Amino acid sequence: MDAEKQVISKKLISRKEIQERQLQSMDGYAMLACGLILHVVGIYLLINNTETSLLSVLAKLALNVFGTMIFAGLYMLQPNEAAMLSLFGEYKGTDRSEGLRWANFLFNKRKISLRARTLNTPPLKVNDKRGNPVEIGAAIVWRVEETALAIYNVDDFERFVHVQAEAAIRHLAAQYAYDDGEDLAEGETTLRAGMDVVANAMRQELHNRFVAAGIDVEDAKLTHLAYAQEIAQVMLRRQQAEAIISARKKIVHGAVTMVEEALLGLSERKIVELDDERKAAMVSNLLVVLCSDKETQPVINTGTLYN
Repeated sequence: MDAEKQVISKKLISRKEIQERQLQSMDGYAMLACGLILHVVGIYLLINNTETSLLSVLAKLALNVFGTMIFAGLYMLQPNEAAMLSLFGEYKGTDRSEGLRWANFLFNKRKISLRARTLNTPPLKVNDKRGNPVEIGAAIVWRVEETALAIYNVDDFERFVHVQAEAAIRHLAAQYAYDDGEDLAEGETTLRAGMDVVANAMRQELHNRFVAAGIDVEDAKLTHLAYAQEIAQVMLRRQQAEAIISARKKIVHGAVTMVEEALLGLSERKIVELDDERKAAMVSNLLVVLCSDKETQPVINTGTLYN
């Protein structure tokens, strides 16, 4: 165990996470003017100055070389864009300024967008908490927050986002059931009924996975949620049965209430005196009429209840 711990500690020490450092560049317009002046003066002296000594010629050439070096250090940044500056492989800093900027012409300048990006994941077939196969998709809004982590801590941060987003969605779906059921605790969150809770949990899950690459999750919502095709018809019939049972309960409850009110009204107004057998027949007939899902057909009794 001690040897294993030492190996793990060595791996952690060898993995160096580079944090972002701000680098303040110079105004590009002022440096552009300086470069133009040096070029103009150098060309003018080469053409009009007749001095042919080696020192004079080198001085004239130096003016043009310095002007070219200034031009080589110019770069432009759009709003919500940054430049990663490195010198011979060593990270020097990140410039987030806008407009025309200037830095050492030897710096390697790699631009990276800081704008919000949207990842619309295709529907994934995963298993929910019950083990039922469901199809789930999400729309994720993300942006690069720490440029150094995004460039130097992962190989390809865009591919990293795609892979980790899929893993987060699969892990999230396994924590919730698709819909309510008798096997769930009362008030337990489900994928279909608890959209807001699920969205917050997904944002937290994505944040925990993206933080290593300096990615910030601004929003995440489910865009597709359905049972997989192989069980969709079975689950649809189950939902229809539950809806029919719920509707029947309301119909029966309403019918019983109406029969009770009818009997009470007849008794209070003394319209007709009914014994228990006649009341039972009346209740049976009313319940059949009120609870039937088809039109009732009247039957005329030409005799009496007892014959």
